[in-house]
Amino acid sequence: MSAETVASPGLRVLGGVVDLYKWVFVSGLTAPLLSRPNPLRRSGFDLDLVVDATERRAADVVSLVLRAPGGAALPTWRPGAHLDVFLPSGRQRQYSLCGDPADRFRYRIAVRLIPGGEGSGEIHREVRVGDRLRIRGPRNAFALVDAPSYLFLAGGIGITPILPMVKAAGARGRLVYTGRSRDSMPFLDELPGADVRPDDEFGAPDVAELISGAEPGAAVYVCGPPPMLAAAQRCMFELDPTGSLHTERFSAAPVVDGREFTLTLARTGRTIRVGADETALTAIRRELPDVGYSCRQGYCGTCQVRVLGGNVDHRDHTLTDRDRRDRMLVCVSRAADDELVVDL
Repeated sequence: MSAETVASPGLRVLGGVVDLYKWVFVSGLTAPLLSRPNPLRRSGFDLDLVVDATERRAADVVSLVLRAPGGAALPTWRPGAHLDVFLPSGRQRQYSLCGDPADRFRYRIAVRLIPGGEGSGEIHREVRVGDRLRIRGPRNAFALVDAPSYLFLAGGIGITPILPMVKAAGARGRLVYTGRSRDSMPFLDELPGADVRPDDEFGAPDVAELISGAEPGAAVYVCGPPPMLAAAQRCMFELDPTGSLHTERFSAAPVVDGREFTLTLARTGRTIRVGADETALTAIRRELPDVGYSCRQGYCGTCQVRVLGGNVDHRDHTLTDRDRRDRMLVCVSRAADDELVVDL
């Protein structure tokens, strides 16, 4: 039995769309004019900076200090901000600024070596003092709000956006800093007043117990591994209904309420299945391992693609209503129905 005899009507329509697209945009005479790269909508600044210093801050964490090649002042930033960093390989990654916002001439970031991590591995093995890195930003999706008091809960490398916040909050803030062990926790020397609780000395942190120590109306900031964030979200408002919770994660959020769908890559004509519990990006990378991505949370726009057919369940935090007419971020958004065609 041929594939055509069992294909759904929807897939036959999508097949026609793909064939027409390939003729117009890929193989036809007008393709060079019509299939130009689509620029991303950007925010912040694009700068080429020099690695001024590197320093080992924990067993698997290195910090980089960046400056302008001519020593010019850098764009201002506030606690919670991050940079998009473009590595020599072309990979793009995001790292929190963990230096001093009052220092207009240096940015500091810190990178934990993730087993199998391509971006972190490149920084640890290949980036050296004197190298140039292109950055975009600073941008801030984790801003420090004004509050009568603060509780900061950091887990491991989650200290990086929290560190400038603790210093800005001063006496109004309390920091609880957790990690596997002291030698895995960066910047301990810069936090003499912190409540330091490594797992090998105190056991796994009881997030509810820690949050219960916040003053009424406090702003609670949490950055760390996914279980820590999930625990904070479960208990925060039962423990302190007048407070506010602010979280930032360094890994992709799990897919919620997903369902399986078909995704057609128009430039190749390949059709792939996206599982109910995986992102479109994950499925695409099985076929196109070099496809661009960065935050995997729907913020940065790196994975933006043009949508040629089907309806999108938009789950990003970046695209405008106009953008969403014919674009999507494949790291978080999905098909609203059963099928999508994208410009890949």
